[in-house]
Amino acid sequence: MAWDDGLEGPAYDIAASKARRLRVRAGPGTGKTFALMRRIARLLEEGVSPARILVSTFTRVAAEDLKRELNELDAPRVAAVRATTIHSLCFSMLKRADVLAATGRTARPLLDYETRFLLEDVGPAFGKLGERRKLLKAYEAAWARRQTDLPGFPDEARDGAFQAALLDWLRFHDAMLIGELVPEALRYLEHNPLAAERFRFRHVVVDEYQDLNVAEQSVIDVLAEDAELTIVGDENQSIYSFKHAHPEGLRDFGSRHPQAEDAGLATCWRCPHQVLSMANSLIGHNEVRSDRELLPYRKARKAWVRVVQWQTVPQEAAGLAEVVRASIAAGEVEAGKVLVLAPNRVFANPVRDALQEAGVPAESLFREKELDGSRGENGNPRAEEALTLLTLAADPEDVVALRCWCGLSAATSFGCAAWQRVREHCDSTGSSVVDVLAGVREGEVTWPQSWRLRDRLQQLHARLGALKGVSGRALVDAVFPSGDADFEALRTTAEDVLRSLSVEEGEAVCAERLAEQVRTRVGRPEVPTDVDYVRVMSLHKSKGLTADMVVVAGFVAGVMPRIDRDDGDGVSWRDSLEEQRRLLYVGLTRTRKILILSSVVRLRGEDAHRLQMPGGRPGRVRSVGTSQFLRELGQAAPTPITGEVLLREWPGCRSKGAA
Repeated sequence: MAWDDGLEGPAYDIAASKARRLRVRAGPGTGKTFALMRRIARLLEEGVSPARILVSTFTRVAAEDLKRELNELDAPRVAAVRATTIHSLCFSMLKRADVLAATGRTARPLLDYETRFLLEDVGPAFGKLGERRKLLKAYEAAWARRQTDLPGFPDEARDGAFQAALLDWLRFHDAMLIGELVPEALRYLEHNPLAAERFRFRHVVVDEYQDLNVAEQSVIDVLAEDAELTIVGDENQSIYSFKHAHPEGLRDFGSRHPQAEDAGLATCWRCPHQVLSMANSLIGHNEVRSDRELLPYRKARKAWVRVVQWQTVPQEAAGLAEVVRASIAAGEVEAGKVLVLAPNRVFANPVRDALQEAGVPAESLFREKELDGSRGENGNPRAEEALTLLTLAADPEDVVALRCWCGLSAATSFGCAAWQRVREHCDSTGSSVVDVLAGVREGEVTWPQSWRLRDRLQQLHARLGALKGVSGRALVDAVFPSGDADFEALRTTAEDVLRSLSVEEGEAVCAERLAEQVRTRVGRPEVPTDVDYVRVMSLHKSKGLTADMVVVAGFVAGVMPRIDRDDGDGVSWRDSLEEQRRLLYVGLTRTRKILILSSVVRLRGEDAHRLQMPGGRPGRVRSVGTSQFLRELGQAAPTPITGEVLLREWPGCRSKGAA
């Protein structure tokens, strides 16, 4: 069919526009993807080569969605249109240009838990761990912390010293950060005015523009310097300030591109009228927001909206699980179309467990086996060690993995001092890391207390020897033993990799391929979209999803919003509060039918302490209440009820007792 078949109104204007710079403001559920796909269909029908069209977005899931939508277009050569993330685009650019080799860098990305060792080795000279993490994020944003900053080199002496220490560590370990891809690509493009990439595209389309920080925006500007540029975004859904993306990026596009034309989509085809009223009321309290209020579709279905309160977190979990079970049993929703959103695992995991106990398939998409190098319940050193072992089975000379292995044992506590000895020996002798570690293992290189590292390396030598030549299923069984809860998440990932690779390569998947694929999935986790189970996740991860039933657990004062008044990174109280509103706005606008906002009145002291709430102490009970955001939801928000009332009135619920 022709690109304009059945197309009218704002969607037609967007698809038909010949503007050299076009900014489209489009709220959730307003059909922006539909309009963009028709725009691309028009370009193809007009004879534009698909190789000259770039479609970029922020996440892999969004990129895959765009590819799927493109493939469904009845347009010539549509499969050749490039749809990718900004990071994948930059990585392919750098590899193709061989820039990494020219600058002495190695494209070996760090996982989160490996980055923890980098931050520990860089040391306390740059503040506490949280401060070092913020410096790292600012470095990855090319030090453009604010929308008004220009990306480039660090301005402050402390930033410069941190960057020098960081790059010294990365070069020694033959590694790089995933977050470096964009700044490195930007430097390459700016320093090479005749680079082929600057002239490759005639049309650049960027979705979710509000998610891009200044460095990412700058890469897009260079790539589109001689091309038509179309950006699509929504200030109200800007929720990535931790990577220095701000809603002003979309708002200020016109000042950076004075000839830009504007278009917009305001009718929401997804959400019921009541939900839209609540979302509009909430976001209306922000000073920085879209000037386009979401409008309801005239035939929008009626919503089921409840605001409910329970006594405790266990009662909340059990009650919400029963409501979800009853809704699925009654045929109102399918398990795969239910989202349970929570601010953290304190509220999320009990709901997941209660759903599973009620016979409802459910999975938590919080990374509860998180490989972040931390200790205690927020980390899993045994799983981190297993993944490190698999990495070394694939490449025994992987310096980052060797660093992690030497520091993961509880006795060495990240092993910073011992590893510093190793680095000093490498520097003084000119020997490689592998040779120095072999000397430590054999007792030829020593220092006081070096026996700890020697024993650790001997253990590694024995384990790698046992894995030599092992592949496929046997390798997975050896590294991630079945039945061990600490390895469950990684084993599931490895088994998925085996299934996908075995089709191509047979059963004997080698260690190199297995490690590569497992590390890719761990390093870039994405939210599954086509599932048959209830997804329990953070509000951040719900971005871009749609569901028939959305349950927000932990809608508790002091948690939602949870604002650090002393952010320490130039983020004001107002800015933090406004982003929290945007985050809840995103959660509210996922639903097509049912919305439940749930809170509790009592928290265990241990949970309150974990949530960093004032007065939270182990052994005590902390009194809490419903989020202060409730009063900002406006008159459309229902009057709160107790959990007991909800269970009594909800069709099909079996639990009628006190809640």
